[in-house]
Amino acid sequence: MRAKTKLIHAGIVGDEATGAVSTPIYQVSTYKQEAVGKFKGYEYSRTGNPTRNALEVLISELEGGVAGFAFASGMAATSSVMMLFSKGDHVILTDDVYGGTYRVMTKVLNRFGIEATFVDTSDLSNVEAAILENTKAIFLETPTNPLLKITDIQEIAKLAKENGLLTIVDNTFITPYFQQPIALGADIVVHSATKYLGGHSDVVAGLVVVNSEQLATDVHFVQNSVGAVLGPQDSWLLMRGIKTLGLRMEEHNLNAQRIAEFLDNHEAVGKVYYPGLANHPGHELMKKQTTGFGGMISFDVGSEAKADELLSKLRYFTLAESLGAVESLISVPARMTHASIPRERRLELGITDGLVRISVGIEDVEDLLEDLAQGLA
Repeated sequence: MRAKTKLIHAGIVGDEATGAVSTPIYQVSTYKQEAVGKFKGYEYSRTGNPTRNALEVLISELEGGVAGFAFASGMAATSSVMMLFSKGDHVILTDDVYGGTYRVMTKVLNRFGIEATFVDTSDLSNVEAAILENTKAIFLETPTNPLLKITDIQEIAKLAKENGLLTIVDNTFITPYFQQPIALGADIVVHSATKYLGGHSDVVAGLVVVNSEQLATDVHFVQNSVGAVLGPQDSWLLMRGIKTLGLRMEEHNLNAQRIAEFLDNHEAVGKVYYPGLANHPGHELMKKQTTGFGGMISFDVGSEAKADELLSKLRYFTLAESLGAVESLISVPARMTHASIPRERRLELGITDGLVRISVGIEDVEDLLEDLAQGLA
């Protein structure tokens, strides 16, 4: 099956009992047992639900994994993966990581003795230097949020295997339509499915895919124990959104390329971060390991005041946290998605007060270009 066909026909499709084309929403908490321990595949919906299971099979097939798991949010998915580790274990993470991931590692999981080191994973030597005796995994974002740095998944996975480590990749920004981390050697893929996979700003969800039966057993144990599972209604919404993922990602990509080129040549804009630009340091690597550059762009307008002035003038870019929806969204990472990172750390990374991040939607690109032009004038 080719990519767009797989989005519609992979996983568990429809309902054999009724012939329904759409997977039913099994709004149920518990299931009748014929005898103690004898049931028809499901016993309690925290452990398993038919609608959620259909979604989990779908994402597993899309990512090329062994098993998939659906969680109540992207952070629930990431946190549950981190619960595979124990007190005293050490994880290396991309430095320019989503603020929520940074927060949970440095403010929550550190209290349970899980250690974290943040390095620029786009430079392999930084990762090699950060490996300790108690290191258990390398967690990557590529492209990163919000500076869109690119890490070589294949090289990191090779290094990880040589040192007996797991490779975990957050594939939220690019999705399995454009990037296949497991095929490149990753062990675990995580998504904030709230973003491109859902695609319509109407569901909060997280997904995990693993590449082995042992990891499947381990993740399911955590999922069932902690219980941060996705409900059937949201599972159904997510499956509906995934059906159009290919069409949407192609349009996001086309629009973002045009807008990035416009911003790169605008006198009011400083640095532009978009891997589709030939001057982006990760451009060639991105071409090698993905089939598209995605719909996320960051650019610097020089100051907090100029960022606020731009925000006040735009018509088609909605000021909101999140990304990956059909509508174009705009945010200021320093005061929104990455506000939980100390300012000194943000500035060290390059997340300035004038940095603006846009999630390019699927509107007519000419309207978006005109809107940005008048906003920057």
